[in-house]
Amino acid sequence: MPVPWFLLSLALGRSPIVLSLERLVGPQDTTHCSPGLSCHLWDSDILCLPGDIVPAPGPVLAPTHLQTELVLRCRKETYCDLCVRVAVHLAVHGHWEEPEDEEKFGGAADSGVEEPRNASLQAQVVLSFQAYPTARCVLLEVQVPAALVQFGQSVGSVVYDCFEAALGSEVRIWSYTQPRYEKELNLTQQLPALPWLNVSADGDNVHLVLNVSEEQHFGLSLYWNQVQGPPKPRWHKNLTGPQIITLNHTDLVPCLCIQVWPLEPDSVRTNICPFREDPRAHQNLWRAARLRLLTLQSWLLDAPCSLPAEAALCWQAPGGDPCQPLVPPLSWENVTVDKVLEFPLLKVHPNLCVQVNSWEKLQLQECLWADSLGPLKDDVLLLETRGPQDNRSLCALEPSGCTSLPSKASTRAARLGEYLLQDLQSGQCLQLWDDDLGALWACPMDKYIHKRWALLWLACLLFAAALSLILLLKKDHAKAAARGRAALLLYSADDSGFERLVGALASALCQLPLRVAVDLWSRREMSAQGPVAWFHAQRRQNLQEGGVVVLLFSPGAVALCSEWLQEGVSAPGAHGPHDAFRASLSCVLPDFLQGRAPGRYVGACFDRLLHPDSVPALFRTVPVFSLPSQLPDFLGALLQPRAPRPGRLQERAEQVSRALQPALDSYFHPPGTPAPGRGLGPGAGDGT
Repeated sequence: MPVPWFLLSLALGRSPIVLSLERLVGPQDTTHCSPGLSCHLWDSDILCLPGDIVPAPGPVLAPTHLQTELVLRCRKETYCDLCVRVAVHLAVHGHWEEPEDEEKFGGAADSGVEEPRNASLQAQVVLSFQAYPTARCVLLEVQVPAALVQFGQSVGSVVYDCFEAALGSEVRIWSYTQPRYEKELNLTQQLPALPWLNVSADGDNVHLVLNVSEEQHFGLSLYWNQVQGPPKPRWHKNLTGPQIITLNHTDLVPCLCIQVWPLEPDSVRTNICPFREDPRAHQNLWRAARLRLLTLQSWLLDAPCSLPAEAALCWQAPGGDPCQPLVPPLSWENVTVDKVLEFPLLKVHPNLCVQVNSWEKLQLQECLWADSLGPLKDDVLLLETRGPQDNRSLCALEPSGCTSLPSKASTRAARLGEYLLQDLQSGQCLQLWDDDLGALWACPMDKYIHKRWALLWLACLLFAAALSLILLLKKDHAKAAARGRAALLLYSADDSGFERLVGALASALCQLPLRVAVDLWSRREMSAQGPVAWFHAQRRQNLQEGGVVVLLFSPGAVALCSEWLQEGVSAPGAHGPHDAFRASLSCVLPDFLQGRAPGRYVGACFDRLLHPDSVPALFRTVPVFSLPSQLPDFLGALLQPRAPRPGRLQERAEQVSRALQPALDSYFHPPGTPAPGRGLGPGAGDGT
């Protein structure tokens, strides 16, 4: 649909040359050509299929030059669209030959007696126009009289009016003629931008400033522009100008783009991607990227945007030493975002990790198999190298390098080299990889650790066990139970008010025999480790101790779960920089999908904020309680298997309810009172 004239005038400037753009009246496409030529618009919308180049046997028209001009197509006096007029200059190439089909010379069926040199020359001109997200192709028919046919000389031009395009867009035009000549013209042009859409930075925030009149209604959409596949929408609003939209700097990634269009039927949409060169956006991209294990043999790299990366395996020994890349004998592999990658492994091992490099800088490292195979093992990795005539050598990978076996060095592997070689020959080592050049073996080391002191350690352990048993028998049962069950509370940080409500619930649960972990109380630790590493450590410890994970559902949490399950849309900025809920889904979802959630997970939501039926069906395979109305049942599920008798459980539920009530009253104001802290920008929560 047309754009108001005042917007076009802002975009095109106020110079007399620009403001005197030719105006075309009416929506019809037209064509005209140079004097002496005849032309006809055959089809204004054809398939853009150039086909193979097959040179014609006789003279043909070929494009020699493309020329564009900006014009205005107006439906009304003050409502016009920016339009690209295309002129194709043509010349004659090739030589006359006796024609096999006289129809291509424009002659009648009975004109066989006409000499070819006196016949007219006819061709079809194909114009292709590409401007995201649309593409059009048109077909023009041109006829040149014999008097103008001069070999190698220009015969004139044909003009097409016109291709509509959005302000600020980049357009690509290419043209060829049929019958084909071995030449094709291309032209790329940048149209004027929208000065009323500006991007500005203010500290940690980025502002999208839309300076349009109060009467202007428009749509605004944020999306991730994918190199492969369609754009991935992130946020959409219908707004009335003027507007200032605030984005948190943590939401910026290089492929984050903005689309703006008037709220009118068939309106032209304008797209800009202003963060492609922003250093913060590139840093955020790697912070958002993560490695995800699909099966024990396949994994992929998740990231909002495409990025250049290579991946290799490394060996992570216990004790905090750097992960040692296995290059060689394995090599770096190119990684494509969201594309499955497999390493040629025979077996997997918890000490095997994946490193991702970009421009020779380590960006990501994840021990993908540790979650499924358990913690790191005190194994040594043997590298076998095979040479000609069945020659082979072995070395043990250690922090100081690869120690040859056998060796007289003073390292641990060298001292035990003879035993390791015996273990390898007797089949006690696990083969991880094998090909013509070599192999990788993981050999257990735990049986050699302090072997001389085994009997002494056994005696100490027996004494300690006996002493512990005596102390346990003397301890009061209530005191033993006071330590309580571990509970990991996960939630989506919809807004600051909801975080205060979560903090009040966590504090109230701490008054019970429960050991509560929540990211609100671990901000410094999360900043040092990152949300993913913090959640993995908390989850592993919680499950090892027989604890429970509490999923506290809110509108923001439901939207995020739906995005993971159904490729839905959630607003950028809806999750704070310390929010562990997004990081948790990579491990929480497999537990639910593989049936491991019952007994380990409990769901909850607040009465006036969300109904339990709004929780995705996958998460309702475990109990989901509404608070505070179902507090007794909720506490009973948390305190299992040491839940108190019903009377005592009711008392504790009332205690938690009293502690929680002030926070609930503060969050849910009485009817008629405006809700606190509700932003209108993309960073604000949309759950109501």
